[in-house]
Amino acid sequence: MLNLKKLSLLAACSLALGFSTASFAGTYKMGMVTPPSHIWNKVAERFDANLQEATGKKDKIKVFPLGKLGGDDQMIDLLQSGGLQLAIITAGTLSNREASMYGWFMPYLFEDVTAAAAATKSDAAQKMLADLQQHKMIGLGYAQAGMRHVISAKPIATLDDFKDKKIRAFPNKIFNDWWGGLGAAPTALPIADVSSALTTNLLDAVDVDLDIVVGLKMYQQAPNLTLTNHMAFPGVIVASEKWWSGLSAEEQETIRKALGDAETWGFEEQAKAELSNLELLKEAGVTVHPFDIEALQAVAQKITDTYTAGNADIKDFVEQVKGTE
Repeated sequence: MLNLKKLSLLAACSLALGFSTASFAGTYKMGMVTPPSHIWNKVAERFDANLQEATGKKDKIKVFPLGKLGGDDQMIDLLQSGGLQLAIITAGTLSNREASMYGWFMPYLFEDVTAAAAATKSDAAQKMLADLQQHKMIGLGYAQAGMRHVISAKPIATLDDFKDKKIRAFPNKIFNDWWGGLGAAPTALPIADVSSALTTNLLDAVDVDLDIVVGLKMYQQAPNLTLTNHMAFPGVIVASEKWWSGLSAEEQETIRKALGDAETWGFEEQAKAELSNLELLKEAGVTVHPFDIEALQAVAQKITDTYTAGNADIKDFVEQVKGTE
């Protein structure tokens, strides 16, 4: 009986201090693999600010950057089990599960980040989000990273310069097809290990967006930048289906509105960051090398033809993007 009295007293004190179980229900975890300075993290922070404002600070988001909750695959497992509420997962990882996502990586489909952002509103891009439910995730939106370029320890200025180069590439089929088609040796490596691999010559170059280069200061080991602009690289903002299904329709709508503003804001900020990151790298002493993009077009077209022939959703996406040009 004494123990019961003590437990009752503790419960009463917790309620009086505002530490009830319900008070914690509105703190949602959101993970991503990018460093804190990356645009995806900034989008998550704005999402949090919007949600707190909309709910009188009842609901909030705790952001976990740089893979603190694990890599993409580990976070997907957590989302599916309900152990994680929200995440920004790379479209590259999701394409290993939902093949339509490969559409985002068709070489030279987009001229710049603004064009890639506009494509997120297409019916095909929205279908990609809807199709994630079969993987126990709710696709809520997109967060664009910068366009893909190449940084390297030694200058790369021609197609021949790619031959046999060990290039850190995102670990999935289309990146392997792209770099293999250009004669390079695509190498899978965690992003956190890239800088040391460049120092020890385990890598010659990196396929990367400028946000990551700046955020992790990769230019200190690889002071050469080749502006290939070969692919977009979106993140996909997802929710755990298990968690989402427990929310009311009103709560879901509040979250969608808070995110919608952050998504649009992120697209606009990333377009600005493409210019500011390039200037920052030049000021840091990085040498920018011109490149004849026409030399890459044959491989780009082969990849596009192969992937659109093999998947109707990818074909629809490409056609819709080209139809808005």
